[in-house]
Amino acid sequence: MLFQVTARDPGCLARCGLLQTSHGSVLTPAFMPVGTQASVKSMEARELRALGYTLILANAYHLFLRPGHQTIGRLGGLHRFMGWDGALLTDSGGFQVFSLAELRKIHDDGVEFASHLDGSRIHLTPQLSAEIQRDLGSDLVMPLDDCPPYPADRKRVEESVRRTTAWARLGLASPLREEQHRLGIIQGGVHRDLRARSAGEITELGFEGYALGGIGVGEPPDLAAESVRETVPYLPVSAPRYVMGIGIPGQMLDLIALGIDLFDCVLPTRNARNGTLFTRQGKIHIKRHEFREDPAPLDPHCVCAACRNYSRAYLRHLYMSGEILAARLNTLHNLTYFASVMERAREAIASGTLDRLRRQDEFSSVPPEPTREPDD
Repeated sequence: MLFQVTARDPGCLARCGLLQTSHGSVLTPAFMPVGTQASVKSMEARELRALGYTLILANAYHLFLRPGHQTIGRLGGLHRFMGWDGALLTDSGGFQVFSLAELRKIHDDGVEFASHLDGSRIHLTPQLSAEIQRDLGSDLVMPLDDCPPYPADRKRVEESVRRTTAWARLGLASPLREEQHRLGIIQGGVHRDLRARSAGEITELGFEGYALGGIGVGEPPDLAAESVRETVPYLPVSAPRYVMGIGIPGQMLDLIALGIDLFDCVLPTRNARNGTLFTRQGKIHIKRHEFREDPAPLDPHCVCAACRNYSRAYLRHLYMSGEILAARLNTLHNLTYFASVMERAREAIASGTLDRLRRQDEFSSVPPEPTREPDD
């Protein structure tokens, strides 16, 4: 069994779970740090493990371009290549259908890209996406999907639902390794009937888990929550549920309350590099002048090395000086914070107090979702 529900919050639809892979188990709800190009920016694999992460994300499209999936396969697979012994989920490249709009053409048999590296033409098909991920050896494999932006007219969303189902069938025809698991992707935008249709078509194909795509692509948070609320009832209780590209802490807690198990986003790592840090007292923009002579730790409740060993004044100095250490310490802190949010969510679900956690002041402010770039 890939996934097992271990606890529920009686006040909502939130659940704790155990996701089993050949590279270890993952406690859910869980947040996946994004390591698009086989690296979570500025972090070593052992550091991610020390923070409690057991599942991270990499991107099949980017690794196909550089250094090549066959190269990684010959070197023993993605786990060995990047020195990561935990579980790996690989995104298919479907987000590039959305993000590289000026460089691609969508056809019923796949997507034609101009590489953002050198302009060479690439034809990414559902079968090739599966082949890439097979060679990478990821634990959780995502099919190629068609993800329209928000807002998109109904005709475009209908087309994406039809195409995503057709591509899912094509991808399923490509064999994977025995230890790999496939998650299906549901589209439908903000249209209730199209979400229901997509969920019905994708669940009939028998995937082992399900992702809600087309969320976090520009729509307001209330519409995102409504789309999740309307889709979850169509999904099997015994399968993990994944909302792609969402990482605002308060928003993740709201979606956990609706029954979501997995998340990923570049927000903690990108915001760290831009000097925005998450604390239990709220967000801190470390470049602000008020921290120039502040001897206090960034967050007195945090156990990360940045908070244990350095002051806000020093962290500001590093950032304003453009020191590489600033990116490392800031990223270490933000990922520690995000791990703590998930740990607290699991504890709250087990004790039936998730709603109380969601109401805490630290989750009341909603930072803007970061714009995802092709090389994130």
